[in-house]
Amino acid sequence: MATPPSASRDAVRAVVPKMIDLTEKVLFGDVWERPNLSKRDRSLIVCATLIATYRPEQLRGHLQRALDNGVTKDEISEMITHLAFYSGWPASMSAANIAREIFEKNP
Repeated sequence: MATPPSASRDAVRAVVPKMIDLTEKVLFGDVWERPNLSKRDRSLIVCATLIATYRPEQLRGHLQRALDNGVTKDEISEMITHLAFYSGWPASMSAANIAREIFEKNP
């Protein structure tokens, strides 16, 4: 089952159509649907990885996905704080500002 299109993917679809096809069909349609990890756990893993590797553009969408998948704001806050010690203060501060934006949209 493929995931529905998104605005961020649609923005680059004409540039990398195969990559977007793989994103929708394989990544979100297969990998995210595998039963051995919950979507909630996958969201925590992905958000932690995006924070640690400083990928702010992708973090925005995945923090929203994490909330939608049942990760709480308190858990996101704790994850960001914990990662400050493992991935660096600047990465976590950037993540905190992105989380603030997402939290403001999700009261």
